[in-house]
Amino acid sequence: MKTGASEISLLGISFEKYLTHAQISEAVKQVAVKINTDYAGREVKFVSVLNGAFMFTSDLLKHITVACTVTFIRAKSYHGMESQGSVSLVTDLSENLKGKEVIILEDIVDTGLTMQKLFERIEKDEPASLKICTLLLKPDTYKGDRNIDYTALSIPNDFIVGYGLDYNELGRNLPDIYKVKP
Repeated sequence: MKTGASEISLLGISFEKYLTHAQISEAVKQVAVKINTDYAGREVKFVSVLNGAFMFTSDLLKHITVACTVTFIRAKSYHGMESQGSVSLVTDLSENLKGKEVIILEDIVDTGLTMQKLFERIEKDEPASLKICTLLLKPDTYKGDRNIDYTALSIPNDFIVGYGLDYNELGRNLPDIYKVKP
C-alpha cells in the first residue's frame, strides 16, 4: 500500500483513488466555517465517534475558532464491507453532557443506524442541543429521521477506505479516500 497512489490493494481487494486529501481538507474547512458561524459566542462539546472519525475530528478542530472541548465514544456496526444491521457501543462517554451544546462528529453516515443509537444515548444526558456533523453522507442509503446538520461531502453508495475509514482495520492511515474498483 503506497500512500498517494492512484490504486491500492487491501486484503486482495482493489481500490481506486476517489477523493484527494486536498479535496477533503477544503470540505472540512468549509464545515468548520459553518460551525464557527452557527456557534459564535457559545461553547461546543464535540463527541467524536471512534475509530473512523479520528482524522476528521483532528482536522476539523484545527479550524474551529469557537470555544470547544472534545470527548470520544466508540461504536461498531461494520464487519468487513458489510453493515451488521445493528450498532453496539464499545466505549461509552466518560462524562455527562447535560446542558451542553453537543455536536456528534462522524466519519460517514450511510443508513443512519449508528446516528440513531448515538442520539438515543446522548439525549439521556439532556444536552442543551444535539447536532450531527459528518465528513461523508450517503444520501441514497440514509434511512434516518434525524437531520444531518453539517455534511462535508455527499457520496454515492460505494465502499470506501482512507482518511480514518477502514477495511478490516486497514487503510485508516491513508490521507486520500479510495473506493472499491468496479
